Amino acid sequence: MGLGGCIILIAVGAILTFATDWDMQGVNLDLVGVILMIVGLIGVTTFSSIARRRRVMVPPASTTVVETERHHHRDGYGA
Repeated sequence: MGLGGCIILIAVGAILTFATDWDMQGVNLDLVGVILMIVGLIGVTTFSSIARRRRVMVPPASTTVVETERHHHRDGYGA
């Protein structure tokens, strides 16, 4: 679930908790809304912590490359 899904959960939970006055037998919609908002907030914090870790840039290690020239001489001729 991405960031958009978490925000949708928070919005649906807020609508169920604060904007509706439906009565369903055996279901407390206020509690369902609060649970959806909590799950959405946990998702947002998890998503943002993972995204923050991905953005950390590690500077490249400085390495020194040494190139050496090798001359192969065969039979005493330098070519």
